Amino acid sequence: MKKSEIILMFIQLPLDFILLLLAGWSAYWLRFSDWAVAWRPVLFNLTFDNFTSMLVVVAVVWILIFALSGLYSTDPNRKLLPDLARVLLGCSAGLSAVAVYVLFRQTPFDSRFLVVFGWGFAVSYVCFGRLVMRGFKALLYRSNIGLRCVVLIGENNSTESIVSVLTTRRELGYDVLGVYEHLDEPTSRILAELDLDEIIFLNPRAHEDEALRAIDLCNERHIVFKYSADLFATYSSHMRVQPLAGVPIVELKRTALDGWGRVLKRVTDIVVSAVLIIILAPVMLAVAFIIWCETGRPIIYKNERVGIRGQNFFTFKFRSMYQKDSTGSQFGADGEKAEAREQELIKKQNSKAGPIYKIANDPRVTPFGRWLRQWSLDELPQFFNVLSGSMSLVGPRPHQPREVGQYHAEHKRVLIIKPGISGLAQISGRSDLSFTDEIRLDVFYIEHWSLFLDLVIFFKTPFILFKKRRVL
Repeated sequence: MKKSEIILMFIQLPLDFILLLLAGWSAYWLRFSDWAVAWRPVLFNLTFDNFTSMLVVVAVVWILIFALSGLYSTDPNRKLLPDLARVLLGCSAGLSAVAVYVLFRQTPFDSRFLVVFGWGFAVSYVCFGRLVMRGFKALLYRSNIGLRCVVLIGENNSTESIVSVLTTRRELGYDVLGVYEHLDEPTSRILAELDLDEIIFLNPRAHEDEALRAIDLCNERHIVFKYSADLFATYSSHMRVQPLAGVPIVELKRTALDGWGRVLKRVTDIVVSAVLIIILAPVMLAVAFIIWCETGRPIIYKNERVGIRGQNFFTFKFRSMYQKDSTGSQFGADGEKAEAREQELIKKQNSKAGPIYKIANDPRVTPFGRWLRQWSLDELPQFFNVLSGSMSLVGPRPHQPREVGQYHAEHKRVLIIKPGISGLAQISGRSDLSFTDEIRLDVFYIEHWSLFLDLVIFFKTPFILFKKRRVL
């Protein structure tokens, strides 16, 4: 999902919560209005503050019911009428829950007015809120804000219908950048230059390798791949079928880590990394002091890595090598000389096969740096990467640009999510895994992501990450 869609989806939840509170307050104020009191005197003693305390709990329960009803689905193309029907269903289920609670608690005051009118106001307010959000989103789309840039592969009647719908109904949120009959090499080069969000594959005469080429392109660029439901076998266990201009379209989802999963993971990253930075601050200060005493500054080594969507960023590590042997732009001309020496060491002492490398008996590591690597303490500053959003607590291992440059198309699937401090590959063999096994485990994690899996990896990490290892 585009970041703008996630933001709008996230705003919907607190908006519904506020509207539910307003519905309850409206029912309370109406109950104490002159005409309501004249119609039937108030027989209970419930202050506004006490009522609000109860209302907050009820609103939280209703939000949970809304979530179970599918009102916070990550599908950006949800229809309005089914959404409003779910609002009615969710509010009615919430009303039933309140009625059962009142029945079993045998409350001494007459609260039926508040309950019934609260339900009516809730349905009205939440439906109105959904209409406002729909209108606001449509206004953004018509102003060319947040549009999903898409190209279609395959020219037939379905293609013409889809292009017509997407271009005339801007509120759907699409911007069609082009239509191509086949996805051949020239077309692939053209698409590589476009800032795409989605590819819709509709060519019924295409060979399967053409579709696989499209999938590889989407994996490499982190582009959503959609295709006509009657074309090919399913390529992933995560998929979503939705009609587009009367044509059933399948969205190939590489991971469940999208929408609310992405929001939940980011919130977890922020909270946990902030807490760990505070807890580990004395350790990090002690390590920094020892590095400064041993070899001076800089204490933090910024190593360029490739993150989500192939974007480069700098990981933070405690410097474990001598300054003259540290590579990267951080060290200027000396860094370039150090990189040339590193290439010589890789040729002579590389202990890994494939795109990644590991120098055995690395002479560039300081005595204290060797100890840091044995206990993985050099990676502690990466919690700041997590806090800033360039990394996650759990995810694939981030590799250097020159390593990623040697990836095959299928290897680039690991770039569709943020890299992590720890991950399934890290706890399954650390740096002793082959590149093929590491990629296989990372792809498994991406395709089977769940919060429970993240928790398992996170709690296993201290027993693996801080376990003394042999530094080659």
